[in-house]
Amino acid sequence: MEKLNLLKVAQILKEKRICIFAPLDFQRIFGVSFYSAKNFISRHTKTGFFIKVKNGMYIFTDNKPPEFFIANKLYQPSYISFETALSYYGIIPETIYTVFSATTKPSREFEVMNKVFNFHRIKKELFFGYRPQKIEGITVLIAEPEKALADYLYFVDLKKKKLNERIDTRNISKKYIKEIAKFYKRKSLIDLLNKIL
Repeated sequence: MEKLNLLKVAQILKEKRICIFAPLDFQRIFGVSFYSAKNFISRHTKTGFFIKVKNGMYIFTDNKPPEFFIANKLYQPSYISFETALSYYGIIPETIYTVFSATTKPSREFEVMNKVFNFHRIKKELFFGYRPQKIEGITVLIAEPEKALADYLYFVDLKKKKLNERIDTRNISKKYIKEIAKFYKRKSLIDLLNKIL
């Protein structure tokens, strides 16, 4: 069993392009005991070499991943949606500082590296309409523009979000979003959608 060396660890994590990991991943990569892996991570989290994202999840500070990737990993299953995806696609003009995601698990909020990650619970049958997309060379799961808008309007209809008056629907497929909206089974959502389109 090899002793862990900080420079070697950094080199291997960079080579393998590992930016988020758990102690189990660390144990597997470096062929050390779980105890050694946990101790090494704990010691070097205190020095700032690693950042603790939550229990059992760490970021390698020399290779920080995009925020969307952190969100995907932080609470699974989830995909980027709502205002975050709408801003990303230019459907709303505002810059959104919180990273909003959809999940089938209970709603949660985390703060990592001074950034708020918000997860809104949606029904299992509404957990679709997202795709893998490369951001900064890393694959993240993000809602398609139409699904992000449908998720957002669904929460507006539930009175859980305020309607943004500056939604730009020029690049939205009207036919596709109307198909998606049927899955939410809310006539009031269809009415709201028709008003916006």
